[in-house]
Amino acid sequence: MKTISSILMLALSVGAFAQVSPNVTKETTTTTVTVNNGTGKPKKVTKTETTEATQNIELKNADSNALNKDVKNTPVEVTSSTKIQGDGIPTYYEMNGARYIFVTDKNGYKIASKSDMNYGVIRKTAGGQYVFRTKQGTSIAHFDESGNFVVETYDPKNDGFMVETYTKVSNP
Repeated sequence: MKTISSILMLALSVGAFAQVSPNVTKETTTTTVTVNNGTGKPKKVTKTETTEATQNIELKNADSNALNKDVKNTPVEVTSSTKIQGDGIPTYYEMNGARYIFVTDKNGYKIASKSDMNYGVIRKTAGGQYVFRTKQGTSIAHFDESGNFVVETYDPKNDGFMVETYTKVSNP
């Protein structure tokens, strides 16, 4: 009985070592730039670029009994992303034909339009939503999967919510 359990354990351990995991290479580059725009208070902008290459490792003739096996060429899947953080980074949105500029600051965003440089502010709540404050009032908001800014304002006349969407502009 002891011999059978030893053989079983040996067979399971050899099977566990035969598993091959993918080859993953990940590279992250972070660049920080300090910009002095003449206001006397320099602003820092951080750009983080991440590139990840994944290649599955497969063996030629994997079912053969040979000890040394050649590795099969497999395609490499490369994904990259860029994240920019810091004060003063603009993002452009449109709603009802008007263009708005969302500029990051240390507390969230400031919003400007062509006719009003102080159109509003956006502040993130602890629950992941945003408080959107303009001269017209205060609303709750969120960014959808496409990066659009969706604002929900309570309408006391209809006892419901009015939904407005600021559509993200890809080519400012």
